[in-house]
Amino acid sequence: MRRRAPQGTQAVQRALALLRSFTPETPEHRLSKLAAAHGLHPSTAHRLLGVLEAEGLIGRSPDSQAYRWLPRPAGAGAGPSIHHNGLRPLEPLRTPFHRRTAALCESNAWRDWSGYACVETYEPTPEREYWAVRNAAGLIDVSPLFKYEITGADAERLLDRLMTRDFSKSRTGRVMYTSWCNEEGHLLQDGNVQRLAGERFLVSAAEPCLRWFEDCGWSMDVEVRDVSEEVGVLALQGPRSRAVAEAATTGVDFGAMRYFDLATGEVGSGTGGAPVTVSRTGYTGDLGYEFWVAAEHAEALWDALVEAGQDHGLLPAGLLALDMVRVEAGLVLIDVDYVSASHAEIEVLKVTPAEAGLAFTVKLDKQADFVGRRALELERDRGPAWAMVGLEVDWFELERLWSEIDLRPQVVGQPASREPTPVFAPGGWQVGQCTTRFFSPLLKKYIGLATVHADAAALGTELDVEVAVGYGRRRARAQVVRRPFFNPLRKTMVDPMPGVDG
Repeated sequence: MRRRAPQGTQAVQRALALLRSFTPETPEHRLSKLAAAHGLHPSTAHRLLGVLEAEGLIGRSPDSQAYRWLPRPAGAGAGPSIHHNGLRPLEPLRTPFHRRTAALCESNAWRDWSGYACVETYEPTPEREYWAVRNAAGLIDVSPLFKYEITGADAERLLDRLMTRDFSKSRTGRVMYTSWCNEEGHLLQDGNVQRLAGERFLVSAAEPCLRWFEDCGWSMDVEVRDVSEEVGVLALQGPRSRAVAEAATTGVDFGAMRYFDLATGEVGSGTGGAPVTVSRTGYTGDLGYEFWVAAEHAEALWDALVEAGQDHGLLPAGLLALDMVRVEAGLVLIDVDYVSASHAEIEVLKVTPAEAGLAFTVKLDKQADFVGRRALELERDRGPAWAMVGLEVDWFELERLWSEIDLRPQVVGQPASREPTPVFAPGGWQVGQCTTRFFSPLLKKYIGLATVHADAAALGTELDVEVAVGYGRRRARAQVVRRPFFNPLRKTMVDPMPGVDG
């Protein structure tokens, strides 16, 4: 699996700083301690160490799992050195569930997610995993999410300063989906915030943000702790997920849980099991739950859910299936549907929450000031320049275009495409881009998410989308439609009967 190091001069400087930590006196370092010493997240440090490994400068001890300096023999020159002393090349990081997922991954298709090896699809194609989520239950390892525990008397105050949501209205046992911005009102990230207690929160994010949180909390009575490696997370999603969850855990009243509720219980059907936190959340737009467990109890949780799911059609699902269902749910993905302002290469790539389809997360009526508030108030007065919309491509139009080369439309059975393609006014200039698209097996429609100019975002607006037809590029007629594309009643209804379609 190809690994890419962070880009730019800063990455080179950090890699060299890591290399200087290895000396004849201290030739070996553990990842967590080395990352902490340099103020890096372990996954970032791991990628930088991968560059050093590729040059033959360091390796990993098979016994201690530590990183060890590989001194060059005298006269070895500038080329990569030969590995010796039983050291093996660096490998991707492994989630707490890796032994279970690796044993089931028949396709051997893996993807790098924040330095972790994650299954793309367990079988050669993702169809069965997709249908498991929509018709029964799918089990997805989402442990690579970055996780930050925020505690202290000013914990709520820090979140109100960081985030666009109003955390004075958050209650213990609830989860808030929110976004956070820079001073210019440009979107940095979106994520969930769990209120575990009055002065204790857990933030989940797609990218590292420890330093940003610490900087914004300067002088506050608050502690921000990175617990990403300490917690494993499984998403159990689908219409049978409640039945599986009830059979695999105790102490949680799943029938009383509302959408975005939080509860604590134990793994297993008896007493004395491992503690687990359950949130009624997910990234599929379906009925589902996320299980948060200490890393040492991760495999016990996996085994309990798999055993409980045997009678309910449960299957492990990879990232390709997750991408398909999240598009149907109309959910945006960082670095695909929008670019974080923290690493946008040009100004035009920076968007506000409203322009990314997250306007509902911005609460300008809250009393607390927050980063980016003044810029977002100005945007409210003038209106956003861009909009995130749902697109539905006309199927008869696709048939017509493909028939011109004597083929049927070859879009069915394909995973979601993340290749951005232009969106045009009919017969005119480009007005945006379609960031994710695929043919939905459930809806029997070719759908996508797109960022377009605000004046082209009204429901029913006809647009042209560039599509691949054979080896050429053509324009297909599409229409702006409402998001989400799929929104069953069971996702949010209280006390849904297990397995009831809605």
